[in-house]
Amino acid sequence: MKQTEPQKDRESLYLEVSTVNGDVSLPLHSSIVLFLLSYTECSSFHVCLVIDQADVLPSLSGLVPGGLAVSDVRREELPGLVRMCRLPAALEPDACFCRAGLAVVLRHIIQRACQLMPGRRDVASLLGFKNTCLKACAEVSQWTRLCELDIPSAVEEHLRNPEDQMCRLPAAILNLEKRLGEPVKVHNDDKIRRQKLQQQKKSDSQLKGPSSEMESHPNETHPGVELSAALAKLSADAVPSPATRERSDIRKVKTTDLPELEHVFAEGLYFTLTDVVLLPCVHQYLISLQKHTPSTLSHLPLLLRWYQRVQELPSVLRAAKDCGMALLSLSMADPCPLQPENPQPSGAEQEGPKVKQEPFIGGPRPTLTKLQENGIDAVYSAHPCPTWTVDWESLPAAVNPTEGKMSDTRAVRKQQQLNNLVAMVTELAHPGHTVVDFCSGGGHVGIVLAYTLPKCQIILIENKEESLVRARDRSAQLGLTNIGFVQANLDYFTGNFNIGVALHACGVATDMVLDRCLQARAGFVISPCCYGFIQNTLKFNFPKSARFTETLSYKEHMVLCRFADQTAVSLPPERRLIGKRCMGLVDLDRSWAAETHGYSVRVMTMVPEGCSPKNNMLVGIPTR
Repeated sequence: MKQTEPQKDRESLYLEVSTVNGDVSLPLHSSIVLFLLSYTECSSFHVCLVIDQADVLPSLSGLVPGGLAVSDVRREELPGLVRMCRLPAALEPDACFCRAGLAVVLRHIIQRACQLMPGRRDVASLLGFKNTCLKACAEVSQWTRLCELDIPSAVEEHLRNPEDQMCRLPAAILNLEKRLGEPVKVHNDDKIRRQKLQQQKKSDSQLKGPSSEMESHPNETHPGVELSAALAKLSADAVPSPATRERSDIRKVKTTDLPELEHVFAEGLYFTLTDVVLLPCVHQYLISLQKHTPSTLSHLPLLLRWYQRVQELPSVLRAAKDCGMALLSLSMADPCPLQPENPQPSGAEQEGPKVKQEPFIGGPRPTLTKLQENGIDAVYSAHPCPTWTVDWESLPAAVNPTEGKMSDTRAVRKQQQLNNLVAMVTELAHPGHTVVDFCSGGGHVGIVLAYTLPKCQIILIENKEESLVRARDRSAQLGLTNIGFVQANLDYFTGNFNIGVALHACGVATDMVLDRCLQARAGFVISPCCYGFIQNTLKFNFPKSARFTETLSYKEHMVLCRFADQTAVSLPPERRLIGKRCMGLVDLDRSWAAETHGYSVRVMTMVPEGCSPKNNMLVGIPTR
């Protein structure tokens, strides 16, 4: 590890360092990032280890790959955007574009490595089919939640108290073991499954002969066709196998009757970013098990098989050695039955209602009547400035949504939506305030705010890189200096701010933004959307307020959410009115829940109402 001074033209990568009772170590998230840097051989980043005390770098010798430029930085010296995010984080040289969160940072490293080394097929394949591996946020993707949150937190909890957990396996580890035993689904599985059937028929015919190699290897752990497909994907020299037509009896077999594919790696046949994330975690966990409770290993036969298989990849062995990981060679004994304990499912399995929601039958009238009988109905506050509008004609072209890829009619409606949000934010904002545009997309809201509120700091947060890059390019045309960009899931933004704003935050994203504003004691201006996507999650249960919970069941509340989406202009007017009423009730429940946290909340309608079928706004300010 060589300590160097940061270079101004190089992107900085900020990683956490842990210090407990004077002992210095790397948290799993930091170890995973360093392992990927070594695997990809990407040296274009300057690694900044975030420390709380001096002279810790010598203690990390051997854990940080030798070819990286490394320095330490005190937490209080972190750049502004990085300080507002949970680590790991990557900051571009101009210090206005930050990527935060494990999955986002890892995907960025791979993309950067592919730009610098376009011939590295093994690196490009880490992003999986259509480059979507760990792309969705943890609230949506079970794999992202498992890799980014559940497994690292479970392993670190085990490492803190290994002897306290001797008699039970973490739910996240059991969940991973279960997934490794599930049938594999890949985009070309029909073709591979037919190849497997052909291989099985050939093996069966050999077994009927006088001798058979199959009999001499009863414990073979490598699936034949699956392993061939996996290795071909990793080989830079691989060429497509000649197109050979299957035998007629193979072609005629129904897809439902084909043999299932077995796991070669974590998500299926191919070595991906998921495997990279899991290896440092599983490695540390297996070391602890071998030291404290070696008999427990027999409960994880599939995990052990996966752990041994990834060691067959030369790049994995090289990266592990580079990061001081002495990979274990463990025998895969016959599996023992697990303790008769029903472990709690991991977060990935807990998302959403536990019971599959039945199809809705009938309309919303019984639910609306029930609420009305209990004195609950939609209440809308008057718009405080219905005629206010941004002077679009005087603004530079890059501020105007008409510059985006949308029709003229849609651009006008977008201007009208922005008029409402900018008016409300202007009413709340003061010089020196920080305003956060959550779920910012291409920056329609944030860029207008940055231009019209030059004495405020505006931060755009978005999980989709393409959208945020487009927003940055637009702001660069305007020469804005009071704007910053954070590519991250909402949970990774932890900074303080004064006002949160979101235009058409879909489903529970509205509730995530609302929750983040309540935590920061910030005002908020939020326009909800996609009410039909609302469902219970790990963080949120619906209904949210006490009065709604006393009146409606979860299913009845979901009836409101479903019909709140029935506001499209193509629907009959009476149906749209019912949809608008349901929207008002869902947002009334949200506003009452926020008021219990010491907020004054108004639910109002954008003007003109035709600017959007989803024209509600929640405007709140802390009162204590």
